Amino acid sequence: MRWSSREPAVTATRRRSGRRHRGRELALRVLFELEGSAKDPEKTLLYQADDMGAAADVLAFARSLVWGTLRQLDTIEASISAASVHWRLEEIGKVERAVLRLGGYELLFEPSVPAAVVIDESVELAKAYAGGEAAGYVNGVLGHIAEQQRVGRAAQ
Repeated sequence: MRWSSREPAVTATRRRSGRRHRGRELALRVLFELEGSAKDPEKTLLYQADDMGAAADVLAFARSLVWGTLRQLDTIEASISAASVHWRLEEIGKVERAVLRLGGYELLFEPSVPAAVVIDESVELAKAYAGGEAAGYVNGVLGHIAEQQRVGRAAQ
C-alpha cells in the first residue's frame, strides 16, 4: 500500500512545513511501511522521499531517524512497553507504534532535542495520521518516557 493513499486528516493550512517536521513525517512513513515486512530500509526511504518530493536535507534528517530507530528498536520498544500500562506493544495500532518508536528514539538517543519538541511533533503526527484519540495516547506514553529520562539524568 502506498502511504499517500492514507493522507492525513488535517487541512493544508494546519500542516506543518518545517524541514525537521517533514523529516519526521518521512521517517514515520518509512517506519510504517517497514513494519512486518522484509523491505530494504534504504530503498523504502528513497521511495517515500521521492513520493513526498523531499529535499536533500529532509531526506538526510529522515535517514538518521530511520536508521537510529531501527538500530535501537529493542531498547525503544522496551521503554514503550514500560510506559504503556494498559496496552501491549502488539495491541497498539500500526501508525501509533511507528509514531511512538520514532518519538521514543529521539527522547532516548537524541538528548539535544528538547523532550517537549519531540512530544509535540509526535502528537501532531499522531493527530494527522491516526486521529485525536491516538494523539492523546502518544502524548501520555512519550510523556512517561520523557519523565523517566529526566529522573534518570537527575540521578546521575
